[in-house]
Amino acid sequence: MNVLAALLALGLLVVIHEAGHFLAAVGQGIRVNGFSVGFGPALLKREHNGVTYALRLLPLGGFVSFPDDDDDSTIPEDDPDLLRNRPIPQRVLVISAGVLANLLLAWVVLVGQSALVGIPAAPEPGVMVVAVQPGQAAAKAGLQAGDRILSINGEPLGKGQSAVRGMVEQIQAQPGTTLELVSRSRDPDSGIRKLALTPADQDGQGRIGAQLQANLSDNLQRATNPLEAIAYGSSQFTGLIKNTVVGYSGLITNFGQTAQQVSGPVKIVEMGAQLSRQGGGGLVLFTALISINLAVLNALPLPLLDGGQLVLLLAEGVRGRPLPERFQMAVMQSGLLLLLGLSVVLIVRDTTQLPLVQQLIGR
Repeated sequence: MNVLAALLALGLLVVIHEAGHFLAAVGQGIRVNGFSVGFGPALLKREHNGVTYALRLLPLGGFVSFPDDDDDSTIPEDDPDLLRNRPIPQRVLVISAGVLANLLLAWVVLVGQSALVGIPAAPEPGVMVVAVQPGQAAAKAGLQAGDRILSINGEPLGKGQSAVRGMVEQIQAQPGTTLELVSRSRDPDSGIRKLALTPADQDGQGRIGAQLQANLSDNLQRATNPLEAIAYGSSQFTGLIKNTVVGYSGLITNFGQTAQQVSGPVKIVEMGAQLSRQGGGGLVLFTALISINLAVLNALPLPLLDGGQLVLLLAEGVRGRPLPERFQMAVMQSGLLLLLGLSVVLIVRDTTQLPLVQQLIGR
């Protein structure tokens, strides 16, 4: 059920992203001929008002199709309602709408949880383990999602984000050094445990393969007014965006270390399953986190992504006419090969790190 919940959340994010493109186009009277969730052969298909809606075999994305890209389309090339014939600002809105939809969803989810469920009381001492990567140092030490780390080498960690920063700094500064941890499990029957954690050495910095956050209290208090819920949800939203942007920028400034932390579809579903075990709150955090990641990723100026299409539009605006079609096709084809190759590499890597697969191959 945890894996199913994660898959459903991912599916929702894809639908929301593509719905952003679709609604931005339809709302401006731009012709659309297809809305698909997934890729490959259609499992379900229905046509309504000239638009074909389809659920396809491979649930790893989705797309909105336009008559502009259909060689068999009977619509005249000079039709003013074709996407390519609209002014650049309108086309920019259509391309950007997917990113904006994912950001809006994340904000609504976080603010909604604050308003309906409540706001955590002040952080408690320690650092919470949100997710653990199988086979990495944290998993080998026995840490699990939901654990609260209280101290390192006998020194209490304190509270809030300062505790998280302090723990991360100690881990990064001591690769290969065994650290004595005291942690408390979410299970009240497990009590306090002492663990030995040895950060792996990655280019001179310690890494443990775990996602950490402040140890927020399980005790929730009702927001005194809507503004308080909006303020708390918005602070979570901006914090997640900041951390996501910093993470992606690390691929440029520190590729050797950051690339090891990039996750593919298998790892993302596994992380979602871990968070969903913590209840509805964990699934909400997963939905918001992945929605923001999807938005930031699509905003990158890479071929086939929304950001790459915006770069082509910007170049068209500067030149006063579209770039040569042959050049655009070459860029898109190279981007497709890059993304497909990266997806295959990540799926294979993440699959081989699953505990069951590691047992089967004797690791």
